[in-house]
Amino acid sequence: MEAVFDVEASASLTDRQKQRVLRKAGGTLRAIAQDERSQARNRELAIERVADSLREALHVERRRRPTKPSRAAVERRLEQKRRRSQTKRLRQPPRD
Repeated sequence: MEAVFDVEASASLTDRQKQRVLRKAGGTLRAIAQDERSQARNRELAIERVADSLREALHVERRRRPTKPSRAAVERRLEQKRRRSQTKRLRQPPRD
């Protein structure tokens, strides 16, 4: 069973949503289901798959907000580095 959804002819999507789907998934969403022996069940599966691909195409990724480590985190990192370098310095043979 095959389910087809024409994005451009859809009355349920806004123009902005149509543009997003066209950009991400193309003008026609198509899904084929031949998993079950029942034609009705295959039709349901195909429709679910088209709906899933439409949902995925309409999903808006959140913008990444750049962050920086806190002052305390920077201090902890530097303190760990100082301790580590001290440990390594103590392992070296004494200089004459």
